[in-house]
Amino acid sequence: MNNTDNIHKHLPKKALFNADGDIEVVKRRMIGGNTTNLNDFNNIKYTWTSDWYRQAMNNFWIPEEINLQNDVQEYRRLSAEERTGYDKTLSFLVFLDSIQTANLPAIGEYITANEVNLCLAIQTYQEAIHSQSYGYMLDTICNPAERSEILYQWKNDEHLLARNSFIGGLYNDFQKNQSPYTLVRTAVANYILEGIYFYSGFMFFYNLGRNGKMSGSVQEIRYINRDENTHLWLFRSILQELQKEEPELFTPDLVDEYRAMIKEGAEQEIKWGHYVIGDKIPGLNKTMISDYIKYLANLRCANLKFAPIYEGYEEEPSATAWISQYSNANLIKTDFFEAKSTAYAKSTALVDDL
Repeated sequence: MNNTDNIHKHLPKKALFNADGDIEVVKRRMIGGNTTNLNDFNNIKYTWTSDWYRQAMNNFWIPEEINLQNDVQEYRRLSAEERTGYDKTLSFLVFLDSIQTANLPAIGEYITANEVNLCLAIQTYQEAIHSQSYGYMLDTICNPAERSEILYQWKNDEHLLARNSFIGGLYNDFQKNQSPYTLVRTAVANYILEGIYFYSGFMFFYNLGRNGKMSGSVQEIRYINRDENTHLWLFRSILQELQKEEPELFTPDLVDEYRAMIKEGAEQEIKWGHYVIGDKIPGLNKTMISDYIKYLANLRCANLKFAPIYEGYEEEPSATAWISQYSNANLIKTDFFEAKSTAYAKSTALVDDL
């Protein structure tokens, strides 16, 4: 059987109860292993999962701990363009986190490293919290009719539907045909979602914050952004381990395919940002959106040791450096608007090199 046959062969679902599973850590593999599914925290192969797990646990929060009452009146005072941006961004984000909640367990059925599955379980929980957060924002700020209209815009707005179809289609491909190849494509799609797709939306909310608007909504987004940073870190690490264990899935031709996926995600994010934000919202413009997303696409490629996609966009654009003040994982528990620390004493952030 050649390498092409290997990467397209059926990937069996791991057994739930497996008394004949391997207990030796050295035999553990990301996919195609023989796991017992025992959660043994003292014997792990992928040691980075220990820090990830503890960070994710320390990041615990609930949406209702953030007061949105001031946002109720501020929402009515937003410009038409800002309200459109707010509504459409929430509609986009709530759908993506909902599909993440459903898809992550499907991926976990084929991951044969129990320590990685523990991380995926926490991410699934956090994606559910994010969906709840967007619902909490809409329930607080909008009347029931507005809420329903915003929640389901993705079904009727052709731009939203096209964006969701790209990621959703990749996820569905894995549902129909489970192979090492489709699993890696699904992992790359997840990496795109967590590392590129959300970011013009985050940029939009952070711009509202620096203009003194919708502070409660901005804080919700900052908590979500902090979680998404860890999710991105998780899938980057999964892909890095697969590069080592399954090199036939990362031939030059396949890497070019994955880079093309990342580029498509970036181009869609740019197009979306131009559609939703454009040049009509104070503090943002199309050039800032394009430059920032191209920089992110290159950064995501660099973290997988892929060649850059956009020449000349290797450094963070100075015009969007302010975004880091809002999304910095080490400052996420600081009330940006009152400069008052609300950090949990137990929380220590992962090094944010993403």
